[in-house]
Amino acid sequence: MRNSRIIGAGFYVPPKVVTNDDLSKLMETSDEWIRERSGIQERHYVEDGVGASDLGTEAARKALARAGLQATDLDLIVLASLSPDYCFPGSGVLVQHKLGCRDIAAIDVRNQCSGFIYSLSIADQFIKTGMYERVLVIGSEVHSTGIELATRGRDVAVLFGDGAGAVILAPCEPGQGILSTHLHSQGEHYDKLMVYAPASCRQPRLTHEMLDQGLQYPKMDGKFIFRMAIDKFCGVIDEALKKNNLTLNDLDLFIPHQANLRISNMVGKKLGLPEDKVFNNIQKYGNTTAGSIPIAISEAWEQGKIKDGSLVCLASFGSGLTWASALIKW
Repeated sequence: MRNSRIIGAGFYVPPKVVTNDDLSKLMETSDEWIRERSGIQERHYVEDGVGASDLGTEAARKALARAGLQATDLDLIVLASLSPDYCFPGSGVLVQHKLGCRDIAAIDVRNQCSGFIYSLSIADQFIKTGMYERVLVIGSEVHSTGIELATRGRDVAVLFGDGAGAVILAPCEPGQGILSTHLHSQGEHYDKLMVYAPASCRQPRLTHEMLDQGLQYPKMDGKFIFRMAIDKFCGVIDEALKKNNLTLNDLDLFIPHQANLRISNMVGKKLGLPEDKVFNNIQKYGNTTAGSIPIAISEAWEQGKIKDGSLVCLASFGSGLTWASALIKW
């Protein structure tokens, strides 16, 4: 059975930069408070009328250019987002239209922070079986229109930014490319990080009372998520390495979901990885959820931190709860 490999990557963030000082004018916070708790210095926000499909389309164009392909060469689109342009349809079909692809399939994945690795795994299976040859995988998020930019929502609002990353997968020989992916969930903790409304389990799905309570904004048990993230990150990385009879000494680069710089640093320290083997860019973009790993892949590749033959581990943890990893031989 053949493997799949990444032949192109690209990312796009909207031009509007929002600093910690900018947020301090909207809520009770400060640059020092945000940096100390998250490592974030700034993030990017969209202008009105720009959706996840717009960011994803721009990222996809860059990935296609790096792969030397046209949109008409694609066989499938898999798009991960917790912030689609509309409740329905999904944003995948909007990207298909905006890119000018043939009438190929477009799959939307809703696994939040783990969405990109889940999507990568889905795309990998389609290529492994021989059903498709060229698959576009996108992680794209617009958080700025769905967070509470006020003191009540501060603990969550300061963490998130808008952005998208994309990769192109193509077939390769066994022993190269994506060596394995590992996907997990633990739904009993679904309410530790979630948006309560609108919800199809309520009728009506959204009321004035819900809006007054701020139930349309994300809520998070930060301390619980922090502890779980460190534990699950370490476990799923170890799982990937053991599956392939490799060790941490074989690893050239670890790219974690960019949730919190303190989490990434603690995971690296717990595993004994030197700082130059852990890639972080949350300082510039904040948490872009499904977009964070493909954005990081694109930057790491551009900066020469990923080279031919590099062994790279991707890992994520987030709402659901879900967590995942992928081990890739570049």
